[in-house]
Amino acid sequence: MDALHTPASTSPSSSVASRRPAPALASAGEFLSFRLGAEEYGIDILRVQEIRSYEEPTRIANAPAFIKGVVNLRGVIVPVVDMRIKLNCDKVEYNDFTVVIVLSVLGRVVGMVVDSVCDVIELSKDHIKEAPQISSTLDASFITGIASVGERMLILADIEALIGSADIGLADTSLSLQ
Repeated sequence: MDALHTPASTSPSSSVASRRPAPALASAGEFLSFRLGAEEYGIDILRVQEIRSYEEPTRIANAPAFIKGVVNLRGVIVPVVDMRIKLNCDKVEYNDFTVVIVLSVLGRVVGMVVDSVCDVIELSKDHIKEAPQISSTLDASFITGIASVGERMLILADIEALIGSADIGLADTSLSLQ
């Protein structure tokens, strides 16, 4: 009987984000690189469904500023999150390079607005280093590593941790009714 009671079981009121362990160091593989402000990020290419040009989404009343609204993607209503606003980038403008990366995360389809997409990069374990601990007040729980590619520094992100954070709220199962 005691085998059924594991430390992983928590009260139903605890949030998904509070139970999520710190992300492990990114493993080797292919990453889609994109720009948010002056920084370049990388996410696991297997999470990417497609890349679309930016189109103004339908706003949702009382949504936080970083949730731009929703779009209809071939019959699926997709929430669109502007990561530039979410991550407090200095300059947010919409131009011909602005794109929406359509992702499949946490059993949902989500659009992520970025400044531009750079390329697909294959990284070996030798390229990926652990992200430094900067401050206890800085929430970098979504950073899984830093990769050096030539002269470029690529911040590797756990897109599920970032999109599933409590303030974005897309991990809440009550929102998955479409």
